[in-house]
Amino acid sequence: MLGDRFSQSMAEREAHAGTEAHHQPMPPEAVALPVSTEEVSQIVNLCAFYGTPIVAYGNGSSLEGNASAAEGGLCIDMTLMNRVLDVRPGDLDCTVEAGVTREALNEYLRETGLFFPVDPGANATLGGMTATRASGTTAVRYGTMADNVISLTVVMPDGEILRTARRARKSSAGYDLTHLFTGSEGTLGIITEVTLRLHGRPEAVRSAVCTFPDPLSASEAASVAIQIGLPLARIEYLDAGCIRAVNAFSNLDEAEADTLFLEFHGSESGVGEQVEMFQQIAEDHGGSDFRWAVKEEERSRLWAARHSAYTATVRQRPGARGWASDVCVPISALPGCIEHAKALLADCPVPASIMGHVGDGNFHVVFSLDPESAEEQEAVARINDAMVERALECDGTCTGEHGVGLGKRKYMELEHGPALKLMRRIKAALDPDDLMNPQKIFPPERTGNA
Repeated sequence: MLGDRFSQSMAEREAHAGTEAHHQPMPPEAVALPVSTEEVSQIVNLCAFYGTPIVAYGNGSSLEGNASAAEGGLCIDMTLMNRVLDVRPGDLDCTVEAGVTREALNEYLRETGLFFPVDPGANATLGGMTATRASGTTAVRYGTMADNVISLTVVMPDGEILRTARRARKSSAGYDLTHLFTGSEGTLGIITEVTLRLHGRPEAVRSAVCTFPDPLSASEAASVAIQIGLPLARIEYLDAGCIRAVNAFSNLDEAEADTLFLEFHGSESGVGEQVEMFQQIAEDHGGSDFRWAVKEEERSRLWAARHSAYTATVRQRPGARGWASDVCVPISALPGCIEHAKALLADCPVPASIMGHVGDGNFHVVFSLDPESAEEQEAVARINDAMVERALECDGTCTGEHGVGLGKRKYMELEHGPALKLMRRIKAALDPDDLMNPQKIFPPERTGNA
């Protein structure tokens, strides 16, 4: 069926083993690269007949083992399905194949005056971003993938092709299937096309950076800005250790202090007012060294530093691998949770940084691990457990945007309680043979007296 778009070579299999972070590589037995929804349907139909596990794969940038082939089987790499199928400026929406990346879409949209705002940092595929319900730096203004996906085309576990919704901006007709598949991590079906909301490019954009004396002051300033309704487009926190790593990695000279990176969108006058308002909030919380950038190249340089934070932290040690954990809590709980995480890191045996999309209560801790050290793995796991426990105590979640994959499965019962049983029933109803990305999201069920 696929010719040279099907491979069982070890190099191709290892390239699809889901090893972006600290999880053990789990290569598939073969890799297929379809070019249409119909081909995906035929592939899935064959796999269903032979009982072969299936893992859908985008750019492989997920951090919780989401695309690892835990039971071998076939990896369906979606990156050749990379066409922008339709852009409808009058409706502020577009339809793309699942392998289109967010950067490629925005380049395609450049002449239309529109853009797609969800920015997780990595140049991920839009199908992968939908499958993990990704968000990122702009979520405080534009929302997450859950807020920006209108409709999906999905290949079901038996090969059937379905469309989850029409393009109307609201509907009361039946179950919300679009949101069922958004965030399902390929466990219920394979997303092949995505219809997305688009937004007009703002008239004026300004970015800024401001330093603070400690993590609590920085996170409290961010919380106040959100609570008073300041329409920030981005507000990102990097702790002093993260700034130090970014300086070394990107050859910068930023002050090594707890720092907020911000961006403001709107009219010229509106952006000016937003900048002034935040500057006053920052000063009230001990903020200083407030600097802002207007030119696109200056803003790009600023945000490139933020997006390099994960890699910069990991690269502090030669041969290290990253362990990135993220939690998300209500805005009012954010300062206390960041302070708690900072205290946990005081005894951490490995380099670590805190960074986060503090505008929506989501922050990350990135660790630089020796992949051969069981002691380091155990120490980081204890810190991770304590962070998640604190987040859940605050009515937060064990993952704000990385997804569950393999890494966060053990927290699902604690977070969801009886609702997890309903999720299992949905999975069993749609994928009774458990062929779609098996072992992801759900913790192994306990048996006997275990």
